[in-house]
Amino acid sequence: MATPDLPIVIQNIRETIFNYSFTAIYSQNAFFCFMTKFSLTLIFIGCLLFSVKSKAQENYLNYHSKVLECEQLIAEGKYTSAIDTFDSLFKQFDFSFLRDIKVATELSAYQNDHQSGLQFTRLGIKAGWTLKSIKKNDNLQSLKESSEWSKLLSEYDSLHKTYITGLNLPLKEQVHEMFKKDQKKALGALFRIGQKAKRRYSEKKFAPHSEQQLEQLEQILKNYGYPGERLIGNNLWGSVILSHHNSISVNYNSKDTIYAYLRPKLLNALKQGEISPYELAQIEDWRTAALNNHESTSYGFLGVIPNDAALETTNNNRNVIGLRSISLRNDLIDVENKTGMNLHLPKGWQHGKITVATDAER
Repeated sequence: MATPDLPIVIQNIRETIFNYSFTAIYSQNAFFCFMTKFSLTLIFIGCLLFSVKSKAQENYLNYHSKVLECEQLIAEGKYTSAIDTFDSLFKQFDFSFLRDIKVATELSAYQNDHQSGLQFTRLGIKAGWTLKSIKKNDNLQSLKESSEWSKLLSEYDSLHKTYITGLNLPLKEQVHEMFKKDQKKALGALFRIGQKAKRRYSEKKFAPHSEQQLEQLEQILKNYGYPGERLIGNNLWGSVILSHHNSISVNYNSKDTIYAYLRPKLLNALKQGEISPYELAQIEDWRTAALNNHESTSYGFLGVIPNDAALETTNNNRNVIGLRSISLRNDLIDVENKTGMNLHLPKGWQHGKITVATDAER
């Protein structure tokens, strides 16, 4: 048997080694590519899930829907379930409205759930709940008697600092100045005798001032967002300025285009958690009242709802912006009367139950 030439043997060995190495390298590369693609897929899925969660958080209509769920539980006397639902809600969203935190705290105190109550109180302080207000609230007495209360008080300055650092303080001062100007100008109408004189003042003197105010507000909305509780720690000034503009006169407001331009921006602010449903409802109700000689309402805060058809429309309007129905609101007032709790229901011009004319007729 002939012996192969050494160079040929060496060549064969080299090719075998090369082929093996190439196969191994290829396999390693293939595995690496697979793992890279797999990792990227996981990252993509993670980002997608995070994006979905972020979108849910960004839309505060979801937040307000959950608040309504809590309120329904309260109306049904399911206080522990309401506390648990509030707790879950506050953990889901970066910003929570102080009103809702106060309700959760009072509910916890009423149930002697000190752990939840103290947790909510801390959250409330970081949302602007002042020590003076907390100390004056007698409904929190069971929390104040707990062993952890003194520890909470020692943390107040640090928690309050978190709240302050989260505000746009220069903008707060700007909007406060706008509010003071608005109050001063509105006061002028009170010194006019007779409706004609008041209307003339409103249209000739107040309207130009108000238009300038809304021009500033438009720029604020564009640059920062709506200047409310989340942005400047105040939920009154901006809504009063807008409400005054919307209630100048039937003649003026029927022709006004400024609010119509701003309204979509306010609806977006609602979704961003910058304005509450109540603030928006109040602003809108003033416009409806001004256009209808205070004989009509969109959300039930101004005037009496005349009939069942109007009640249905009012509740539909409320539902669209995440505001509780008239019946739920009235049920919560019954809970307040029964338990002594303050559920911090925005009253507007309605300090008791919102009435429907048909109720009195039956």
